[in-house]
Amino acid sequence: MIGQKGEFVYIYIMGEFVVSALKYRPQTFTDVVGQQAITQTLQNAIDLGKIAKAMLFCGPRGVGKTTCARIFAKKINSMGEAIDPNEDFAFNVFELDAASNNSVDDIRSLIEQVRIPPQKGNFKVYIIDEVHMLSTAAFNAFLKTLEEPPQHAIFILATTEKQKIIPTILSRCQIFDFKRISPKDAQDYLKVIAQREGIEAEDKALHLIAQKADGAMRDALSIFDRMISYSGDKLTAKHVSLNLNILDYDSYLEVTELLHKGDLHNSVLQFNSLIDLGFDGYHFINGLAKHFRDVMMCQHEGTAKLLEVGAETEAAFVAQGKHISKSFLLDALDLANKYALQYKNSLHPHLQVELCLMQIASLNEGEKKKPNAFIKAFDEKIPPKEKGIVSNAPESPALSEAIEVPKVTASVALVIEPASTEETPTEKVTEPVEVTEEPIQLDLSSQGVSGLSLSSLRVKKEHEQKSDVTSEEKTVQKKEVYQEDIEKQWKLYSTDMTEKGERNMVALLQLDTPRLKNKVEIHYSVPNDTNRVELEKNSIELMRFLRNQLSNDALILKVNMEVKEEKKFVYTSEDKYQALKKKNPVVDLFKNKFNLEY
Repeated sequence: MIGQKGEFVYIYIMGEFVVSALKYRPQTFTDVVGQQAITQTLQNAIDLGKIAKAMLFCGPRGVGKTTCARIFAKKINSMGEAIDPNEDFAFNVFELDAASNNSVDDIRSLIEQVRIPPQKGNFKVYIIDEVHMLSTAAFNAFLKTLEEPPQHAIFILATTEKQKIIPTILSRCQIFDFKRISPKDAQDYLKVIAQREGIEAEDKALHLIAQKADGAMRDALSIFDRMISYSGDKLTAKHVSLNLNILDYDSYLEVTELLHKGDLHNSVLQFNSLIDLGFDGYHFINGLAKHFRDVMMCQHEGTAKLLEVGAETEAAFVAQGKHISKSFLLDALDLANKYALQYKNSLHPHLQVELCLMQIASLNEGEKKKPNAFIKAFDEKIPPKEKGIVSNAPESPALSEAIEVPKVTASVALVIEPASTEETPTEKVTEPVEVTEEPIQLDLSSQGVSGLSLSSLRVKKEHEQKSDVTSEEKTVQKKEVYQEDIEKQWKLYSTDMTEKGERNMVALLQLDTPRLKNKVEIHYSVPNDTNRVELEKNSIELMRFLRNQLSNDALILKVNMEVKEEKKFVYTSEDKYQALKKKNPVVDLFKNKFNLEY
């Protein structure tokens, strides 16, 4: 064609494109994919002439509910007479979308149409899609007609949410539960369509499409059309994985091999290369967890059938499962699930996946090193506040000399006695218990402290200082203590805790006033068990401070819990009478004398 200025203008006339979901919609029951039990039941009902007046088709989207309803409507109108095979009886099929026609007036209009018999054919079929969207009033208006419809009327209700339909409707229908279409059935149907369209498609590519469709054949056909538009006449697994942002099985097989070999760096590099291609980290780590599960299933013939993969992929899984231990797969699966849960809430989700890969790659490095005996001995023998040695140095056998841990003496006694409402005439005195530990010889040669490191020099210096202090016998202080001294030092310690920012401890110290009994017992009351436990945790430092300030090593602390009586409220007349009777028993005599009521 020549334009206004003399140039040639090319006009492309495109043919009408029909999507595969409409082009290949089944026309007979044998064409329906993955619903053999339901289609066979419907066909037998037609052959035997036992056709229900109301049926409910329920199941996920895209599994063939409306398609089966249309095929059923066509078949029942073709019974018993010579009918043109091309006749579809569209004028005998009425489809109503309940999502937009869900009022009482819409149902009343439908009921008026039901009364008119068909002019041609045997039945009028009313297909109500998304029937769960009808209002409660519309359901109630529909009940009578649904239970006793005219002989020529058949109702087929379709829904994806059966639980939203009222029981009175369910009881009037034959219910057919459509199942999700398995990836294998969807893959086989896609392969047939690809052959009809002259498209060369890999089995792995079709399986990825079927898996992505999640049991919906309509979704699978829509994805298939999109993949053809992307790749042309040749459909490969690589094209599908890139376009759908899903990883193929080869990528997981390769990453798993790297992790099992302990190749940390290459596994992280492989993950980052997949991220650069546009794949999502969350999908990667979830897919990796599923891959570990699939490989573990392939280690036994009985569980291998649980995999929904092709024969070639299953063989690759079986081969990998033969040389990877079950313990490795279980630990890796546990780690992958753990980090997948943390992924969404993490400020650095990419780092979560890398940490997961690092830990999985370290599973085969052998047993973890045992706890450091030197640190363990200090944990057991010395309170945390008195520890003076913390070793973070790397392992080195250079230091072989032993250190003698000084003798430790503890004279703190915690006695927990709930306070009684009645005073006791005598108090039980708990004598301080002295616990003496023998010197412990600890060899630093196996504890990871280098003889030339700063840590080793600090250890030796602190040991020498402690040896000088403990070389002389420490005298026991027994200075007499008074109540005023206890209260003064208690407040002084509370002030010190305030300056250090220990607000919880300050609050505990202000719950009660310490009371000195039997010259060495400090009694203190707390309202509940939580306060008692918290005070116990900090009592060692408290008692050390009090003993030093008051020059008395025999002081002990008794923490009591106050038991508060529940206040009883008087509500009824009888309760009021009993309360008065308890205060003055004469009230009961007065009541009986004059035969009074409450």
